[in-house]
Amino acid sequence: MAVKVKAYELRSQSRDELLRKLDELKTELQQLRVAKVTGGAASKLSKIKVVRKSIARVLTVVNQNKKQAIREAYKDKEFKPIDIREKKTRAIRRRLTPEQATKQTKKSITKAKHFPKRKYAVKA
Repeated sequence: MAVKVKAYELRSQSRDELLRKLDELKTELQQLRVAKVTGGAASKLSKIKVVRKSIARVLTVVNQNKKQAIREAYKDKEFKPIDIREKKTRAIRRRLTPEQATKQTKKSITKAKHFPKRKYAVKA
């Protein structure tokens, strides 16, 4: 095996196929590590890096698919798990919503009604 796995090829595969691929890659990595200890060929030693990166790619695609499924499940819900909420910044997350920011108290509403802003006509 030891052929570099492409992420775009993995995205089209199902979860079971991905997990099967992951098991194959892990067993291959185990064999390569045994070969390293027993003094295997240089070609086998150079494959270790390729296999490790391939395992990482498979796991990345599995986790991306899982997160996408969670996003779909919570799409129309009011409350979402922390890891799929919008990140933004801490200050922005704590800021008042536009609705809350423009809200007025009863006192300020009556004050504005009784004492409207004066309009001046300026001569040109």
